[in-house]
Parts: sequence; C-alpha cells; structure tokens
Amino acid sequence: MMEVYEKVPKGFKFYGTHVGIKKKRKDFGLIVADKVCYAAAVFTKNTFCGECIPIGKDHVKNAELQAVVVTSGIANVATGKIGRENEYKILEKLANKLTIEKENILPSSTGVIGPQLPIELIENFLDEKPIVLKENYEDFAQAILTTDKRIKVRSLKVGEATILGIVKGSGMIEPNMATMLSYILTDAKVEKQEIYPMLKIAVDQSFNTISIDTDTSTSDTVAFLASGHHEVEKTELQEALNQICKGLALDVVKDAEGATKTMFVTVKNAESKEQAKNAGKSIINSPLVKTALFGHDPNWGRIAMALGKTEGLIFDQNKVEIYYGQYPIFSTNNEEKQNINKIAEYIEQNEDIYLMVDLHQGTESFEVIGCDLSYEYVKINSDYST
Repeated sequence: MMEVYEKVPKGFKFYGTHVGIKKKRKDFGLIVADKVCYAAAVFTKNTFCGECIPIGKDHVKNAELQAVVVTSGIANVATGKIGRENEYKILEKLANKLTIEKENILPSSTGVIGPQLPIELIENFLDEKPIVLKENYEDFAQAILTTDKRIKVRSLKVGEATILGIVKGSGMIEPNMATMLSYILTDAKVEKQEIYPMLKIAVDQSFNTISIDTDTSTSDTVAFLASGHHEVEKTELQEALNQICKGLALDVVKDAEGATKTMFVTVKNAESKEQAKNAGKSIINSPLVKTALFGHDPNWGRIAMALGKTEGLIFDQNKVEIYYGQYPIFSTNNEEKQNINKIAEYIEQNEDIYLMVDLHQGTESFEVIGCDLSYEYVKINSDYST
C-alpha cells in the first residue's frame, strides 16, 4: 500500500535563495542530483514561450538530467537574443560551480513577461556566494513561487523508493502539456526509454485536466528525474506518479488566485473522451459559469451555453441532464425548479462543488477541475506587474 511519506528521494539536494530578481523574497532555486539521472519533461505548447523552453527541450532530449535551475520573478519571455544568452550565462556559471555538464541542467523561469533578467546581479551572486545544498526542499519550494500563497509539495513511498513532487502555479493556468512549473523526483529505477511515456500518462490525467483562467502559460514545464537507487514494480511506480501528479494539480487549483470554490465537472456518456474533456473545459473556462459559482448562483443556463459552444461536441439537447451534487437542475428539456434553492445552498455551504453533465450520447466520461472567478482574481492580476 502506498502512503503519504514526508521524505526526500535518495540522491537529490536542494537550494533556494534571494539573488535580486524580486525585492525581498527568494527567487533562485536549484535541484541537484548526485549523479546524472534518467529524466523526462513536458513543456508548454504556447508558441510565445520563455527562452528557457527550447534550451530545456534540447537538454532533456537524451533523457538525461542532473540539475534544475529556476529563476522566479521574471519569466524571460519576449526577451530575444539577450534573454537566450542570459539563460546560457546562468547555466555556464552553475556548471562550473557545481562541476556538472551544462547540458545536464534544465532551466526554468517564471514571473513577469517582457523584462530582461538582472543578469549581472545573478552572475555576481554565483561568483561570490557559496551554494550550500540541503536535503530539505523548503527553500527551493519557496524560491519558485510568484503569486502562490503557499508551497505545494507531495510525497509517497513506493516499496523501498520515494517519489516527491513540488509544484508552483496559481494563475495563467490552462495547461496544454503541463502546468506552470512542477518537478517530480524519485529514487526508483526507471528504464530510460520508459521515463517519458510514464510522465506523459500521468500528466494527461492530472495537469491537463485543470484550468484556472484559460491562459496557457508561456513557461509551463513538468520534469521527472529518477536517480535509480531502488527496484520498484513499474505499475506501482506509475500509480504513484499518477497519484502525485493528480494531487499537485488539485493543489494548484486550490491555491488559484482569488479562488473561493473548486469545481469538479464530470461529463458522462459522450461519444469520446476528447469530446467529454472539451465539454468539461468549456464549462469550467466560461467566465459566466465561474462568476455564477463565486456568487452561489445556480444558473444552469450558463452550463447549457458552454456545452452548446463546445467545438465538435455531438449531443441531443433533449437527452441532456445537469446535476449540482445530488440535485438535478435540468432534464428532458425541463428546469427542475424545485431544486434551485437547495442548489444555491449547496454551492454556498461547500468549497468543493461537483457538477455532472450526462449527454446520453455515448459511453465515454471525463472529469476536469476548475475554480470560480472572484474580485480578488481581478485585483491580483490588474496590478501584477506594478
């Protein structure tokens, strides 16, 4: 049986500090392995991506990594040749300081789009200060945050091995391959050719099922490193990886900017899983659905609208059923008026809201997870860069 287990996998150490990207808070983080690990990563599909993304893709293409570096506060997006050179300068400094190959370091940057990294501050810091790696992940987890309210870490024991996941993200999240930044570490042995497929399976049923605000980040990265100390049955490790990723994805939604509610939307009996997923995303991404959720308003007409605008969705509106929790609100083309007050009370009294849409069209189902849209979200994002 897998159980929650607060332990760092063997072979990994961490570092987090303030180098001057942010005014005061930690803004520079490292994960360093004792030796080269088998590794895989998935990245954003946003074509206006950060300068670290193509470098990261290149460095992980041989399925090997030994370190991760994260700069937080500036995303290093839309910074051109200078931005790319700055990433390489950081990698060169770290490679020399840690005596590892720069091609085995995965870079990530998160924060405001547009400004250049304060490269002189970073280089001077790396020239002058020692890097003292620790087995405790907390400084690293703090250093990668931007608008997050808390660090988000999950750990599981699988046989003799441990799997640890750390994620940051609370806004600009509609993953299309990953979500913001997430690093998953294990001391289990994983075959080199199997590490990417394992990560892809886990990401598709976790990070790729959530949405906070429909905005696919320019910096999305999920990386998985295995230091290879313990034999573990592959199916057990896959199950643990899936569980870690699902937990971290839920943590991101729970920490969403200004969110007061989490909505779990299940679309049942669609013609395909892809149609069910797209319909669910259409619902949780609707500003009208999200604001109704914030206001405890059981406005099912907005659910119907979101279904109707889902591209490629095949259904017969005469067969559609919509439930909030246990209460039907729409069936056989009829509003269940007797449940409106009960649903309003259900939304008001619960943080987790379960919405079920049954299309009665096929046999495939899919669950997606989103949140409400509050005054606080607008406040956070209206003055984020200032």
